[in-house]
Amino acid sequence: MSSALKQRITDDMKAAMRSKDKERLGTIRLLLAAIKQREVDERIELDDSQILAILDKMVKQRRDSKAQFEAAERQDLADKEAAEIGVLQDYLPQALSSEEISAIIAKAVSDSGAEGMKDMGKVMGLVKPQVQGRADMGQVSGLVKAQLQ
Repeated sequence: MSSALKQRITDDMKAAMRSKDKERLGTIRLLLAAIKQREVDERIELDDSQILAILDKMVKQRRDSKAQFEAAERQDLADKEAAEIGVLQDYLPQALSSEEISAIIAKAVSDSGAEGMKDMGKVMGLVKPQVQGRADMGQVSGLVKAQLQ
């Protein structure tokens, strides 16, 4: 196992099994299944940055589900999604502050020579690897748009 993050997740799964923490164990198993699925599909061993991308996507899915459950007044289900988000976020690096995100975007805009919305893809290409797993990509995208307009 080359990925330190994957090893940590596997170790946490074993610890959750020993402590009979069903909720945490279920979430970790979902995460490991998503990692394994991608490794099998693409016949590769994922590195930490690819695992962070999977984590990011899973957290986003749960945030969307939580919002929908709250809108439907199903607080029990919204709480379950919130608990899963908490478990998944344990594996994500420390979130970036809005000042840090703005600085990364400003640097990407100047580095890419972006001159407007037509260069959004170029800028996002530079920003995404730096903020992956450390910021909400929807929010980042909005900030990039605002800076390019």
